[in-house]
Amino acid sequence: MTAGRVTGGLHHVEHVMGMAVSIDVRDPECPVEAIVEVVEWLHDVDSTFSPYLADSPISAIGRGELAIRDADAQIREVLSLCETVRELSYGVFDVFRVPAPNSTMFDPSGLVKGWSIERSAHILERHGARRFIINAGGDIVVRGRPDSTAPWRIGIRHPRDPEALALVVHGIGPLAVATSATYERGDHIVNPVTGRSPHELLSATVVGPDLTMTDAFATVVFAMGLGGLDWIEEQAGYDAYLITADELTYRTAGFTRYLQASTSLG
Repeated sequence: MTAGRVTGGLHHVEHVMGMAVSIDVRDPECPVEAIVEVVEWLHDVDSTFSPYLADSPISAIGRGELAIRDADAQIREVLSLCETVRELSYGVFDVFRVPAPNSTMFDPSGLVKGWSIERSAHILERHGARRFIINAGGDIVVRGRPDSTAPWRIGIRHPRDPEALALVVHGIGPLAVATSATYERGDHIVNPVTGRSPHELLSATVVGPDLTMTDAFATVVFAMGLGGLDWIEEQAGYDAYLITADELTYRTAGFTRYLQASTSLG
């Protein structure tokens, strides 16, 4: 693994968990060892939580070969967080009722990615980084500002045109941004309450203070459809921007502060 130095910081892209994870640190004093530790952490998460690996502990739990009480502390922590989201979402987010790539009905991926990237941010902070962005397949965590004055500008892909942006989120860290949609993986999201893949929305973008919950909440909102807008309004500190199947847009009142007047669909 090599981390390239850019003017005043570090940059590295790692392919892990089936996606590209881009790490851009703007602090000149941040050591390369910080990137190395993040990369090692992400590969450890992949080997532990991947439902694509037949020998992962998560696959073993799904097959009934490993009891949760016997799993390691990190798995129990993640499943405790998943249970919190299940309760908050009235069962719409339920990792024990979704089809997984390992042919089981157990897949905590909807929370694991956000949790692992949020933990990656904590690793960078322990090494002294204060201004950085981590982009994990479009789910993003930022700290501070990219420079002394400007906010981060985060482009959200148009759900029907990979060459266009639907909106640009402007923000100062700590901030997390996550988008749930079907344009990358098809109908991979299932609402356990209905047993069906939702089709009311093209995408749901959620912003919040922590990517663990922001990522999971984006999945919940997408699965709920337009009703998810009222639900996210009840989650303190989180806001959402929805694009419907007929390309109408809706957002919570609080989301407006992340937009500039020039941003629009298309």
